[in-house]
Amino acid sequence: MIVDDEKNLRELVKAIFNAEGIVVIEADSGKECLKMLKTEKPDLILMDIMMPRLSGIETIKKIRKNPKTKRMKIIFLTVMKTTETAKSELSKLNVLDYIVKPFNIDDLVKRVKTFLS
Repeated sequence: MIVDDEKNLRELVKAIFNAEGIVVIEADSGKECLKMLKTEKPDLILMDIMMPRLSGIETIKKIRKNPKTKRMKIIFLTVMKTTETAKSELSKLNVLDYIVKPFNIDDLVKRVKTFLS
């Protein structure tokens, strides 16, 4: 699952992974992600940090509080340079990795596949 408020980025990620034989579902907000998780069980979530209304961090806190979704594999996508303090906060949320935008496509695919296997 890709969760990002930027439609072009969601479409790019979907096309990249579809070419790899990986099915991708999209959510354009944290709120939509939480709604979809009631019926969908993705193997991994790529989550944007900076989204309007409900940030990626707030969304993950809600995911982690729900017994049915608390073990979801999550990778952050961010335009922010991540400091050591921020990395520590992310690890408290059990985020597997973070990828800085703009990303290298081959690196994105490699890192995601690492957590899908």
